[in-house]
Amino acid sequence: MPKGVPSKARSWRLDGRVTAVLLMLPPALILFTLFVILPLLDAGYYSLFKWNGYGAPTDFVGLENYAQVLNHDIFWKSVGNSGIVLIVSLLVQMPLALLLALLVYRQTPANSAFRLIFFLPYILAEIASGLIWSFVFDGNTGVAAGIANALGLEPFFILADKQWAFFAITIVVVWKYFGFHMMIYVAALQSVPEEMIEAARIEGARRWAVVRHVLIPQIKPALLVSGFFAVVGSLQLFDVVIPLTNGGPSNSTHTIVTYLYAFGLTRLKVGFGSAVGVLLFLAAMGVAIAYQRYLNKESAR
Repeated sequence: MPKGVPSKARSWRLDGRVTAVLLMLPPALILFTLFVILPLLDAGYYSLFKWNGYGAPTDFVGLENYAQVLNHDIFWKSVGNSGIVLIVSLLVQMPLALLLALLVYRQTPANSAFRLIFFLPYILAEIASGLIWSFVFDGNTGVAAGIANALGLEPFFILADKQWAFFAITIVVVWKYFGFHMMIYVAALQSVPEEMIEAARIEGARRWAVVRHVLIPQIKPALLVSGFFAVVGSLQLFDVVIPLTNGGPSNSTHTIVTYLYAFGLTRLKVGFGSAVGVLLFLAAMGVAIAYQRYLNKESAR
């Protein structure tokens, strides 16, 4: 066959790929445009107006909404709270999930039961989780009240205390989402070849050495995915906070999204809220780009 002339099999494969792209790409592009691109463009447009959401926006204010957001102390408090959630997720939630995954990743009936128990909080709806924990922390009738009574202490309303309310939220976040990260690690650990573990043991490696030098390096992609979800989750945290504190007391427990909801939507300041949404989108894009660049560097090694 002359050079440069594709074979029939290769032509068929190319035609099949082109057909698959032509069939699958347009619906995906249409959905992405309708539900991502257009709402983002609308948010960027509305952020340039002082608008309450009724009628067409006419009061053009330019970048004034962005200036108000960036000069608002509560906004920066919400950014700091989201940062605290991220730090807790990376330093507490993920290590706890990894520890539990190392304990229960092997296929046994007991481990399957424990995995289900640890994963149940993630299945529970965020609003339901927040309501349950709001009763737990209640200083009159909740578990906190029972502990205080048993110790002979005065009732303590942790969700009404500015110093402790967000600490309580971080407890709920760790409880709610560590099972999700654990299952990511379990799936990765189960894919590690048993021969590698046995070879390390034959060489005299103890359990911790096997974990450190065999298991953790093998599940590094899963750790990176888990970390990405932790970052995105900290930026998106909303449903757990609302039933617990609704951003209080004194706006001390807002995250970025609850700040957008409280100071944008509920006060009918849609232009202001749109500016917060645009800033949140830019932050998420920055995280995604940094994550992709890191993955590209890792794959190039």
